[in-house]
Amino acid sequence: MKLPESYYHNPDVVALSRDLIGKYLFTNIDGVLTGGYIVETEAYAGVNDKAAHSYGGRLTPRTQTMYLQGGVSYVYLCYGIHEMFNVVVSEEGHPHAILIRAIQPTDGLDVMMLRRNMETVKPNITKGPGSVAKALGISRKINSVSLQSDVIWIEDRGLTISEEEVVTGSRIGVGYAGNDALLPYRFYVKGNIYVSKPNK
Repeated sequence: MKLPESYYHNPDVVALSRDLIGKYLFTNIDGVLTGGYIVETEAYAGVNDKAAHSYGGRLTPRTQTMYLQGGVSYVYLCYGIHEMFNVVVSEEGHPHAILIRAIQPTDGLDVMMLRRNMETVKPNITKGPGSVAKALGISRKINSVSLQSDVIWIEDRGLTISEEEVVTGSRIGVGYAGNDALLPYRFYVKGNIYVSKPNK
């Protein structure tokens, strides 16, 4: 069952980032279903978070999606190469987002392998946010699309990941954010082979 729209209106982006661990992310691109359950996330806490695109109230053609009412996709290009999928949360005007860094694939593996140019399933098929987007066919074409749509959505299938199985730590690649780079806004499943680095 899809998470209700109200789920995404919660202003506590960090709590939601943890809660999304174990939820299932799906896409239906060109009539092809692909997906898996989320094993790694990072929270970005709006205008006060130096690591967030929206820090300081930054509003650009890229970041305007973050200011929408929670429950839409935020897809952006990183380093001119990788497209990244984020979940926009909180109320309109409060630009919080959660980066989906890794999933454990469950559906449409054959299609994911084609998209990732792989002959066999390896952990890096959906390890890291760029890999997640490519495997699931996510591009900026679906930026701002509702997570209630039949193109991209998240489901609760009753999978519970215990607190003992989830590691909390600092985010990856945000050294520019000063002290905010050290905030415990990253969550991942301990020992899961699809989690990006570091996984100790």
